[in-house]
Amino acid sequence: MAHSTLSGRLARTQQFLKQIVYGGNDGIVTTFAVVSGFAGASADGTAQIGALAVLVFGLANLFADGVSMGLGEFLSARSQRKLYQARRGDLQARVRLDPAEAARDLAAQFERRGMAPADAARITACLQGDEGVTTELLMRWSADQPAPADGPAGMNGLVTFLAFLLFGSIPLAPYFIHADGSHNFALSVGATFVALTALGLLRSNATGEPVARSVGETVVIGGLCAAIAFGVGHLVGG
Repeated sequence: MAHSTLSGRLARTQQFLKQIVYGGNDGIVTTFAVVSGFAGASADGTAQIGALAVLVFGLANLFADGVSMGLGEFLSARSQRKLYQARRGDLQARVRLDPAEAARDLAAQFERRGMAPADAARITACLQGDEGVTTELLMRWSADQPAPADGPAGMNGLVTFLAFLLFGSIPLAPYFIHADGSHNFALSVGATFVALTALGLLRSNATGEPVARSVGETVVIGGLCAAIAFGVGHLVGG
């Protein structure tokens, strides 16, 4: 029973992995960019500017960008599916009107992938009576448009939004705890590193990628964005 529950959770994580990683990584980078930008603009750290300013700008960015990303993911997923359905309908109509031409196209696609002509012709003949499978294969191979991922577009947007808020709030946590702590920026750096590491571990667990590679890529990319924000803040306000 426990194994079944764990497998179900892993399957759900894999289903929404793109949204979790995309939203979580952008959330971390967005809010930490605000924190590091303030730190770079202050000669003695963000304590001079005040935690309240960091929180105001950080939370404003967090919610505004989170809503924007969630809605963007929703609209993107819905548009992608509508476009796929329209093109699939057109292709299926052509397959229905000229099955011989569709069979030739499908056989050519099999041969292009290394199959012997005789085998390609035999498999194509077996599939010729299945209009749906023929259309699906031609959409993937000939039109270079595989079926979009399953799951409602609204859920994709919601997961992106929640991942953005959850991971994006982590760099701001020290500023909630300490009103004007002089070590807030250092604590935020540590919290951001932990958040990026957790996101990399989640990605590794869902995809099977090596842990070092998954975590390393996530931390390096996030750290690079933060370093750029710090540098810009230092140049403008330092």
